[in-house]
Amino acid sequence: MIYTAERPPVGTVRDWLEARAQTDQTAIVFPDTGDSLSWHDLRAEAARMAQGMFAVGIAKGESVAIIHPNGREGILALFAALFGGFRATMINLAAGPDAIAYALDHSGARFVFLHDSQRETFAQVAPDGMQILAPDRLEGTAPLPDLAPDDHALLMYTSGTTGKPKGVVHTHASLLAGGWTTAVAHELGQEDRGLCVLPIYHINGLCVTVMGALVSGGSFAMVPRFSASRFWDQAETGEITWFSVVPTIISHLLHGEAAPGDSLRERLRFARSASSALAVETQTAFESRFGVPIIETMGLTETAAQVLSNPLPPGTRKVGSPGVAYGNEVRILTADLQEAPREQEGEIAIRGPNVMREYLNNPDATAGTFAGDWLRTGDLGRMDADGYVFVTGRLKELIIKGGENIAPREIDEVLYAHPEVVEAAAFARQCPRYGETVEAAVALKPGAQLAMDDLMALCQDRLGAFKSPGIIHLLEELPKGPSGKIQRLKLAELIPERAGA
Repeated sequence: MIYTAERPPVGTVRDWLEARAQTDQTAIVFPDTGDSLSWHDLRAEAARMAQGMFAVGIAKGESVAIIHPNGREGILALFAALFGGFRATMINLAAGPDAIAYALDHSGARFVFLHDSQRETFAQVAPDGMQILAPDRLEGTAPLPDLAPDDHALLMYTSGTTGKPKGVVHTHASLLAGGWTTAVAHELGQEDRGLCVLPIYHINGLCVTVMGALVSGGSFAMVPRFSASRFWDQAETGEITWFSVVPTIISHLLHGEAAPGDSLRERLRFARSASSALAVETQTAFESRFGVPIIETMGLTETAAQVLSNPLPPGTRKVGSPGVAYGNEVRILTADLQEAPREQEGEIAIRGPNVMREYLNNPDATAGTFAGDWLRTGDLGRMDADGYVFVTGRLKELIIKGGENIAPREIDEVLYAHPEVVEAAAFARQCPRYGETVEAAVALKPGAQLAMDDLMALCQDRLGAFKSPGIIHLLEELPKGPSGKIQRLKLAELIPERAGA
């Protein structure tokens, strides 16, 4: 099968895996072990396991939990579930026992693929009667059920920072479309190899890198987790041509001592940043030091990852913007859910083949997320005359001080401008005088001796006293979700309020 920029992929994940398996082209390499899988072998293992799953009584469309870090076993479990027509239910290993217990129970899964490293956690939270699938023992000969593009394929839970996690349901069509928007925007071909360093229980790792390779016919290198000291060596060993990461990883690479060798620099076409806004200073410094262009993008779990991307060089990349729409439509909504004029701030909304089917067993949340057939993202932004979107904040993260809206990202940008700052996030603190006041937290590069008073002075010089943090907290590391995205809304509860502040 060949993808085109004009139309989304047709068929199912099974169809595309069958097509890729007609050759012995490499699908996945594992730099840490030297192991690899061809598309042919991946298809054969997925089909064998899927038939075994069907033989033990798992029904088409039924949730099958996958509790695995990145690795050969986890990727085989994912493709087995997708190939068999089951609903692959990816469990966030970083979510904590309560959230994992909720997802296992809410999904209705009766069976689970379980990595050995997760057995202790599973024993604490597993619903009664849940059965562990042993991949080596899955055997069967009965034909698998037919699949349609609109059948359920993936169940992935949101982080639940403002309430119970929601189970995002994607079909085979929307899952493939998620890989397609990536392939189209980045012009991926059979010669391209991505680096899957983000966990596949996060939509970025699963759709951008894994589905992007399936749709484009390329391949990917997979490592268990991000390591700043090993990243460039793993990228070299994996012979990658591009990678997708998040701003915190870019910042850690920038401030680390390791650097790519000449052969890797020549091979790397681009680096891709997503999941949260990339500070302008960080992007500029990274490109200057490493000579690798960063393509800033934007995506959501609900949209099978990418909705916006900057063009590849020599196209116009607008620093500070996640770009323009590829494969879907984007508009800015006013408060009354009408399309906003260009340059006016409003809520970013998405329409396209990559949009989710629903939130599982939650019709009210599903209905509240859509305005007609437009998915409301909860992100604030504006669109310029060229169609580039500039994200200005999150509706739920806005700091409202004395009735004035303050976008935390504006403060983050100033903090990241200091060369000693590796991680930064501004957040709201309840305040009897103003309703909310501004605080921030930072993590510094190793050995830094920067005083927080100096950072506060920098903010006041750039932003003025009203928008500047009243307190800046120094932490070893800021709290993050599974993709490495800083969880701003957790800071106020994690950091004790200072007396008299």
